[in-house]
This record gives sequence, C-alpha cells and structure tokens, in this order.
Amino acid sequence: MSRLAKVFNELQQAGRKAVVPYIVAGDPNLSATVPLMHSLVAAGANVIEVGVPFSDPMSEGPVIQKAHERALAVGTSLRATLALVAEFRQTDSDTPVVMMGYANPIERMGYRVFADLCAASGVDGLITVDLPPEEVDTVNVELKRVGIDNIFLISPTTPDDRIEMITSRASGFLYYVAVKGVTGSGALDPSEVSRYLDKIRRVSKLPVAVGFGIKDASSAASIAEYADGVVVGSALVDALAAAAATGVSQAELEQVATRLISDIRAGVDGVASAA
Repeated sequence: MSRLAKVFNELQQAGRKAVVPYIVAGDPNLSATVPLMHSLVAAGANVIEVGVPFSDPMSEGPVIQKAHERALAVGTSLRATLALVAEFRQTDSDTPVVMMGYANPIERMGYRVFADLCAASGVDGLITVDLPPEEVDTVNVELKRVGIDNIFLISPTTPDDRIEMITSRASGFLYYVAVKGVTGSGALDPSEVSRYLDKIRRVSKLPVAVGFGIKDASSAASIAEYADGVVVGSALVDALAAAAATGVSQAELEQVATRLISDIRAGVDGVASAA
C-alpha cells in the first residue's frame, strides 16, 4: 500500500480529514524548505505538497507566482526539488510528499529518468498542472512502474464526461479546485463544493482533497465537512513571504507555518469531532 493510500485509509477509519499544506521548493531559500516541511508535519499536516518552481506558472495567482520567481532566483530546479524531498526522507519515512509542477521540466528530463529519480527521492505523487488526461498515458506507465500516484485537478467547469476520463487515469487522490480562476482567487461556496463532490464520488472511490480559497480554520472547516482533505496554498505561501521579508530567523519562519497549520488542523478536527 502506498503512503498516500495508507494515510487516507487511516484518517477515514479514525473519522478525520487530511490537512495538505503547499509550499514552493526553495522559497524563501533552499535551506528553509526541509525544516519547514518538518514543521508542517509537527503542526498536523498529513500530506505535504511541494511546488516545483517554473518560469510560467499559468495556474497560479500572484502570491504563488512570486514564490516561483523567488525560488528560481536562488537556483531551485526540478533536480534541486527532488534533492530536498530526499533530504526530508532521511528523517521522515511516513509523511506522503506530492510534487506539483508543470510538464516542460519533466518532459525535458524524460519520463523514465524522472520517475526513477522521484522514486529514489521518496516522492509519492505527482500533479502536473498543464498535462491533460489525454496525454498522460506515457508518463503514467513510468509512474506506475515505480509506484508513484498520478493526481489530477478537477474544476467547477469540468464536464461530466471529462470527470470520468480523469478519474479513470488518476490514483492516490483527486484534487478538486473549489473556485474558478487561479490560486488565491475567488470565494468558497461550501454548498456548491458539496454538490460537485457528490458528482465526483458517483464515478470514483478515490479520496477528494479540496483546495483554492482555504485560508484559515473557518474556511477549512466549512470544506472539511464534505471533503476528505483540505489543501492550504496561497495563505501559507503569503504568510511565509511576509515573514521572510521582515528578515525573521528560520525558527520564526517555522513558527509562522506552525501557527497557521495548527489553526487549520484544529478547525478541521472540530468538524470531525462534531460529526
């Protein structure tokens, strides 16, 4: 059983939901990433999502775009991101790590080489934002060969036939984008999320994590009532950027991450306790 399957199964049996924070590898600097990952786990994260910096992150809003720019400026690459995951694995063999990025660096590296390096580094899942389901068969062969899950985004505008195509190729979990637009945009509508998750669950038994628009304990709790997990991206990246801009220490940076994720963990667990 994969680390992702194990975590979601254990949470389901315990009546709990996953907290999935997203950070960009190398932001605010390379040395900060692994300690931040460990801090997120200590604060209650169940899965860590690591963004691979890219020069044209078209699905991201301004907050995460700037994080990609900062990470690229300090030399963070796909190989550097894999090295950070490998470093994290030296002292954490349990927490699943999902890499989120864009197709160009992966295609340049080559799917087979990429899959082998992911497996060697301890990556559990991959989200390739701009690789449509019609074009994933080749990379899926390589990912399945080394036991890595391919995770797909589903949005409010995804038609029913496309949901079936996506879910037939996905593994690990599904990532539902709760609001239209780029990361950090729009407002959450929990009732609409609930209706759409029902639609997804009619064609797939995979866990569904919901992201985009989750900023605090309240918004996380409103979504955790319906989802199997909540993804916290722009709010965390923005908080870390604001702290780093003031010149705080590494320990203080980790405290910023810990406070936000602990708060969201409490909100999510409050929903589970009330159920």
